[in-house]
Amino acid sequence: MTAPSTPVQPPAPDHPGEAARRALSVIFLINGALFATWAVNIPGIRDALDLSEAQIGAALLAIGLGSLCSMTITGGWTARYGSHRVTWVAAVLCMLTLLPPFLAPGLPLLIAALTVLGAANGSMDVAMNAQGVTVEQRLGRPVMSRLHAYFSLGGVVGAALGTLLVGRIPMTTHAVTVTVVTAAAALIAGRFLLPDRPPATPTPAAEAAPRRVPISAAAALLGALCFLGMLSEGANYDWAALYFRDVLGSPGGQAGLGYAAFVSTMTLGRWFGDRLRTRLGDEAIVRGGALVTAAGLGLALLTRDPLLAAAGFALSGLGLSNVVPVMYGAAGHALGGRGIAQVASIGYGGFLLGPPAIGFIAAQVGLPAALGLALAGALLITLLGGRAFALIRR
Repeated sequence: MTAPSTPVQPPAPDHPGEAARRALSVIFLINGALFATWAVNIPGIRDALDLSEAQIGAALLAIGLGSLCSMTITGGWTARYGSHRVTWVAAVLCMLTLLPPFLAPGLPLLIAALTVLGAANGSMDVAMNAQGVTVEQRLGRPVMSRLHAYFSLGGVVGAALGTLLVGRIPMTTHAVTVTVVTAAAALIAGRFLLPDRPPATPTPAAEAAPRRVPISAAAALLGALCFLGMLSEGANYDWAALYFRDVLGSPGGQAGLGYAAFVSTMTLGRWFGDRLRTRLGDEAIVRGGALVTAAGLGLALLTRDPLLAAAGFALSGLGLSNVVPVMYGAAGHALGGRGIAQVASIGYGGFLLGPPAIGFIAAQVGLPAALGLALAGALLITLLGGRAFALIRR
């Protein structure tokens, strides 16, 4: 009589990889919540310091400039110390830099505080995306889109919390509460991040090479496409509500319909984006998504029906949802942490320069024509995306 066979057990899950994925999701989430907390309190800070619209614009520009400065050097830090360490330190510091802008007594110190906030966020942005690549490599499946979905979700949570608290408690109390909670979350989550794979043994020629790495053609083209993708994102974020109010004549709260549609589908698309990446591949996601964005913006700009325009902004958000996360991931897998830093530094200029450029063009030719810049950017991503991924595959 034979002994019963022992049932075959499924392989144990990759506990460190899954733990790192969950921890990194928390870090993306609190990053989104931090910026939402700042955004909902901008009117209160403007009133408290008696700032003009131009002065607020200068303060907001400081965030972008601080981010650009730190992004350019964070790739070297991740290569030297590991993305897990840089993400951990940068996340804690970034959460702590939320409070100083709320304590600034005037415009000069506000600009200084926001520059520091932007610098900390720029480092966090590069490092946490590099860590996302490491987690993808450990798990053997895409996770980058879902991570960016947590960033979007954090923005929704932070905005909802701000809506409940603004005007009911002092701004500094709101900022202190968010700072303590998010910094504690970053401190705990950082313990579970993964060390990067050790680099190959360097050759004598590589050891003698200069530490400053020149940008490759692949990184330059990916960065340019990220620039266009972030320009389109910024256009939707900053101009959708004004388009509904000034062009479509939507009254009151209905002016936010296009923005709400865009943000909702952006979050939804990122939540399920990794499954599509597995089925369709990165190039198809980027080029196809950009084409959907162009079609959506075309619909929104050609119609004067608010519901059809909202549908157009919804398509735009769905198409754009995975463009930048996928290109970040592609840069990280092919070019390493320095590649992400180079691509992010170029791409972030789209957020920084795109919305003001659209405003300038709108003053000359009208907002619908100016938003055509974002549509053209999406079409260029569709046309040039194949070339970028061909360079990566070399």
